[in-house]
Amino acid sequence: MPAATEFANELHATNERLNSWLTSLSPAGSPVRPASPEQMNGILSELMRVGKFLRAAQQEGNDAVQQELGIYRKHVEHLRTLLPSIHQALLHERARLEQERQRINSASEWVRASRQTL
Repeated sequence: MPAATEFANELHATNERLNSWLTSLSPAGSPVRPASPEQMNGILSELMRVGKFLRAAQQEGNDAVQQELGIYRKHVEHLRTLLPSIHQALLHERARLEQERQRINSASEWVRASRQTL
């Protein structure tokens, strides 16, 4: 039982962190924002941590473990629904950055050409 309790506690802590990460990506009533590298690293770390525990843990009928696994499953399903929106937001951000880069390159070329005529 101590292993099951430890596992339930670890799952609970992971669920709290995942909830925080997912909320930061998709605040209530707001569109999904592009994920920062730190956010993606945090989410992936939590998924890897639980995956490691799941591979090592023996499935026991502990109610706390089952409850935390249910919450964890909901977080993973929520993340699955967010991923296409995160991808789309990142594509928009990349396009915006490319336009900004082109604008800066054009301005830089204009400055070089202006200096040559002076």
